[in-house]
Amino acid sequence: MFGSAAILVGLASGAGIWLFKQGILWAEHFFYGAAASWLAGLGGWTVALIPAFAGLIVGLLAQYWIGAERHPGVAGIMASVALAGGRLRYWRMPVKALAAALSIGGGATVGPEDPSVQIGANVGSFLGQRWRLSAGRTRSLVAAGAAGGIAAAFNAPIAGVFFAVEIVIGEISGSALGSVVLSAVASSVFTQAVSGSNPAFSVPAYAYRSPVELPFYLGLGILAGGLSAAYIVLIDRIKALCARVRLPAPAKTVLAGLLVGLVSLALPQVRGVGYGTIETIFSPEAVSSLLLVAVLLARLVLTPVSLGGGFHGGVFAPSMVLGAALGGIYSEVIDTLMPAMALPRPAFAMVGMAAVLAGAVRAPLTATLLLFEMTNDYRIILPLMLAVMVSLLVSQRLQKDSVYTLALARLGIRLRRGRDIEVLQGITVAEVMSARPPVLRLSMPLPEAQKLLWKSHQRGLPVVDEHGRLAGILSLRDLEAAAHAENWLSLHAGDVCSREVEVTTPGATIGEALRQMSLHDIAQIPVVDPLDHSRLVGMLSRGDVVRAYDLALVRHAAARQREQEVSLDLSTGMDVVELQVQAGSTCAGRLMREIAWPAESLITSVRRGRETIIPRGDTRLESGDVLVAMASEQVRQQLQALTGGETGDLGD
Repeated sequence: MFGSAAILVGLASGAGIWLFKQGILWAEHFFYGAAASWLAGLGGWTVALIPAFAGLIVGLLAQYWIGAERHPGVAGIMASVALAGGRLRYWRMPVKALAAALSIGGGATVGPEDPSVQIGANVGSFLGQRWRLSAGRTRSLVAAGAAGGIAAAFNAPIAGVFFAVEIVIGEISGSALGSVVLSAVASSVFTQAVSGSNPAFSVPAYAYRSPVELPFYLGLGILAGGLSAAYIVLIDRIKALCARVRLPAPAKTVLAGLLVGLVSLALPQVRGVGYGTIETIFSPEAVSSLLLVAVLLARLVLTPVSLGGGFHGGVFAPSMVLGAALGGIYSEVIDTLMPAMALPRPAFAMVGMAAVLAGAVRAPLTATLLLFEMTNDYRIILPLMLAVMVSLLVSQRLQKDSVYTLALARLGIRLRRGRDIEVLQGITVAEVMSARPPVLRLSMPLPEAQKLLWKSHQRGLPVVDEHGRLAGILSLRDLEAAAHAENWLSLHAGDVCSREVEVTTPGATIGEALRQMSLHDIAQIPVVDPLDHSRLVGMLSRGDVVRAYDLALVRHAAARQREQEVSLDLSTGMDVVELQVQAGSTCAGRLMREIAWPAESLITSVRRGRETIIPRGDTRLESGDVLVAMASEQVRQQLQALTGGETGDLGD
């Protein structure tokens, strides 16, 4: 029975994505066929107005039919699977798919794969909810739909399976894996039956000639990791900037479309998905390095602008265009510096495409298998795996969150995949260390050093040389060992301090530092500059660790509460908002039962400092309290008027 449901999800996903692709083609024909011919009489510059016109339509759809999306796209699917049993607001999906088709067809610098995943996932959620399946089975159908979405978008069923495992589920689960595989296969069968077996775009034959080329792929992986991290950060920052602009949604989308249109006058490669640009880079014909640089920089900025402005689409395809451009630029630079290598640009463009994708979405298996399925060439695996894994490591080092999870992290949601994270792993040494510890000089007389140590109430103090560099640590144990020396009064701190010193860095977690302290049986550990271990920046003691544990528990409890609030929002379909009680507002100082709350609202909890209160009629609200409320869109302003505080959305 459940296997049949997974196959149905796959077939429905394939059909929905085929219709979505037809919608993109129709939108392209309308905007750059009919609309462009209407505007042609005014001059060639009018092509810049087309993305703005598309933005107006998309903005109106968003304002009047879709509404505010607090967790749009794949991030919302991840939150739903982790926190709300796979319950999605599937009734919004047809309009969202239309908005995405108009966005892409109108030239916005976004991709179709994320909307394809949303179509499949919403099909799975719809069936799970309509058939009243358990939360576990509904989650499995949502993941199956996501797999079908990627399989249909690329004609790559294996990549679809691993996308669902790596991104949507987050772990390999035997109960879900079967439905994911069945859905991906069914979706691919449907897609190949109606569209053929060709991949999303043409991929050339791969040329890997010798292991001598591998170091160059290693360099490409390093650059791809840096580019992925920059891509993630830019999307986050520009989205946040656009959210602060006080303009109606259609006005924002029009402005974003106008910017895309103006850039496209000089650089038409920035419009739309970019598969044609990838094929151009893959071709053996010469491509200007300056053109590739321009495409890379323009798309690196315009994709965040398009998404922040309100266009509907994904980050998947744009990251692939960035990677292809990076690989093309990189191979051209190597050829200029080392012409004897004659590195093939298409090969490096293909590997760069997968490397940037893996670094951006943090799905190395998906990126690797996607390119492998599209090339059907095993020779690509070795350099591909090398570049992908290096890119992933570099990107994680520079930016710990993926392009999907960073949006959730900004709302305090950290999804735990399979197990709870150790509580102290979320606190860094820099957050609790003593930044200006007292220090001892090597030349300081031992009696004076002893007085300072006792006065500090610490079990040890760092010892520095005349240049302020860390030279050792003087502990109570060292003083006890030297207590019976005949020349005790003439000794200096440098004569008895321990010179072999364990150190940690500000970026290390408290869990790591505590394990290091326990291993060496020490009560405190110097904190040093990660680039210069002789430069002391602080001290971490066991007292600091106790403080860190308290802080970690508070954060852990807050994160759990936030996840429950988001789960409530996703499960009920109502908005969950936060409101802060301001001094002098209607609520401040009054009992809950004395306040005329709107009928279409429910106050679920009150946060007061570190305390969470379940409100009752005799609960007295104080200024500074944060109320968590379930409310319809119509009464949010009434709640804000009662509390005097700004509302903040918690989930979608």
